[in-house]
Amino acid sequence: MTDFSELDTPAVLIDVDRVDANLKRVQYYADSHRLKLRPHIKTHKLPRFAKRAIDLGAIGITVQKLGEAEVMADAGITEIFMPYNIIGAAKLARLKALASRVNISVTADSEQTVAGLSATFADASKPLLVLVECDTGMGRCGVQSPAAAVALAQKIAASPGLRFGGLMTYPAAGLVEANAAWLAAAKQALADAGLPAPIVSNGGTPDIWRAHEVKAATEHRPGTYIYMDRFQVSKGVGGFADCALTVLATVVSRPTEDRAIIDAGSKALTSDTLGMAGFGLIEAYPDAVIVGLSEEHGTIDLSACATKPKIGEKIRIIPNHACVVSNLFATVTLISNGAVVETVPVAARGRVD
Repeated sequence: MTDFSELDTPAVLIDVDRVDANLKRVQYYADSHRLKLRPHIKTHKLPRFAKRAIDLGAIGITVQKLGEAEVMADAGITEIFMPYNIIGAAKLARLKALASRVNISVTADSEQTVAGLSATFADASKPLLVLVECDTGMGRCGVQSPAAAVALAQKIAASPGLRFGGLMTYPAAGLVEANAAWLAAAKQALADAGLPAPIVSNGGTPDIWRAHEVKAATEHRPGTYIYMDRFQVSKGVGGFADCALTVLATVVSRPTEDRAIIDAGSKALTSDTLGMAGFGLIEAYPDAVIVGLSEEHGTIDLSACATKPKIGEKIRIIPNHACVVSNLFATVTLISNGAVVETVPVAARGRVD
């Protein structure tokens, strides 16, 4: 096996031992609280890790787009949840084709979305399971009140080809109490209307260790927990020692004493800051700050560093947001104990269609 330091850069390294530890830790938590786990594959986009999560006890996977679902279905995964409004004839046809070979469920937050789903599945051999997406504080998609959730649930239940599945939310980080109260009210309102919600699907990694406080939820959909990243560490989900994904980069220039340039820019490191200073943490130089990204260059401020990297030195960077990085590279290199295990294609990379 090759030492990863011999790899050409920029490259993405995935520590498989950390991956497995992260998967086991969250699955144990979910099992301890009798909460079903349906991990989101958007972070890693690799069938092998989706299958590993299922082997450990997950009830299936979550995807965000049809392209991801198709890749995972082709890899033999048969239990897929896609919490997204599917709009347009082309996408609806692809969804119907997927539903003929795997168990797939979706969400809707409008009568227009429901109408399109019903028109597509009215003559299908089995009804499509549809959950109502709820905006419990994120301010993105979702019905705006428990009453609206009931009204849309009734529309789904009355639509040919569809079956009402329950409620789904992607909550705002840190608003656990508000999310819990919203879902509890909606669940009760549905029960009062004679339409109980068999599934209440909650999501997100930042508040994963408080997921059990959302009493109405029957399942949780974490994504980033498998790799972790600088943002999740800032939220207290874990430590830097839990971060499984790093970007390996080379110092290609030292134009001044306090400036270094690396061969990893916005096409290798996400430009997301998520409220943090800089564009990632350099493991060997934690006092350094990645202050700027152009397409193929990263600019590092070394003024606070006692020791500084030299031209040609390779450094490992924990990105701010691991999910974006996975979509920037065609391959990732799996490592264990500092040695290369295998370089593999990111199967669902670019499948945002």
